[in-house]
Amino acid sequence: MRLLHTSDWHLGRTLFAVPLIDHQRAFLEWLVDGIRADPVDAVLICGDVYDRAVPSVEAVALFEWALVELARITEVVLIPGNHDSAARLGFAGPLLEAAHVHVRANVDGIERPVRITDALDQSVEVFAIPYLEPAFQAERLDCERSHEAVLGAAMDRIRASSAQRDSAPMVVVAHAFVTGGLGSDSERDVRVGGIADAPVSVFDGAAYVALGHLHRPQAIGAGEATPCRYSGSPLAYSFSEEGQVKSVTIIEIAPDGTIAIELLATPVPRRMTTIRGLLADLLADPSLDACSDDWIRAVITDARRPERPMDRLRERFPHTLQLEFEPDGGVLATGAPTADVRAMDPVEVVGQFLEHVTGTPVTEAESTLIASAVERTRLRMVQ
Repeated sequence: MRLLHTSDWHLGRTLFAVPLIDHQRAFLEWLVDGIRADPVDAVLICGDVYDRAVPSVEAVALFEWALVELARITEVVLIPGNHDSAARLGFAGPLLEAAHVHVRANVDGIERPVRITDALDQSVEVFAIPYLEPAFQAERLDCERSHEAVLGAAMDRIRASSAQRDSAPMVVVAHAFVTGGLGSDSERDVRVGGIADAPVSVFDGAAYVALGHLHRPQAIGAGEATPCRYSGSPLAYSFSEEGQVKSVTIIEIAPDGTIAIELLATPVPRRMTTIRGLLADLLADPSLDACSDDWIRAVITDARRPERPMDRLRERFPHTLQLEFEPDGGVLATGAPTADVRAMDPVEVVGQFLEHVTGTPVTEAESTLIASAVERTRLRMVQ
């Protein structure tokens, strides 16, 4: 039994306002051509198909093309992630099922497996868990309002369903933040005011867990009985992913249940590179010729802000996207300390901003209001 695990396509995404749709099309063409040449029994797509809940017409058209081509050559199992609209992605689910595309977009289908059978009559049961927002799903699953609780309740239903049939290996597809995973700046945080993850142990009983959400390819829970892996995104979507080898995951399940995992590196339409130093040095350094066609993040260390730095950089590095100033000593010419807000809690960011503009510390009541506003905004984004 041979399965391909992929996730976090984020179709329609931009990188610093630069559309990536052509790069995403190149990946999907590579994926389809690769499966035609070296077939798999199913493709598991673990959420965040689109970059936003209401995708562009171009993103929808590209996804439609990919599904049609994949359905012609293999089975497809698909779930929404926290960026997707479950209602939109789940539209016409029964119709798509007849065309070998199995969409599981809500909790109602969690205990219903997709049975995949290969040419040697070996079978696996694929159970699919879409992104479960605790605020919406805890009541339906009759559990506490936490990520661990909703995933645990979903897996209880899956284990009970699997126990009613034969001993075909259980493969679980899920979109979640599992304890121990390493994130990137390009992921939308599902946490507000604290950690919202779940341990690998919630998936006990599965032969393999195919995860989506985190963009770094990685195995989770070393030493655990259940192989659990993030395939990662097929493209780098932030400079925090610079140097990562993006891939899709091939899972081979032997008749005795033994699992072998192979990573297939995805195409790199354009590398990401960070360059650092005095502007004049960066513009003159011959060793940087090799990255002239890369996406560039430039960190300028001049004591004073140079004139027209972005324009001058783009004359040599036309794909410069990000410009940062970090003078020696770590202080900008204005005297303002540098800070990387991307890794901070949104509540903390807003609180620090208010303190900066008002000159007074944020009160407990104000902090509560900020947390409530951030939570409401986040929930609207996943509806």
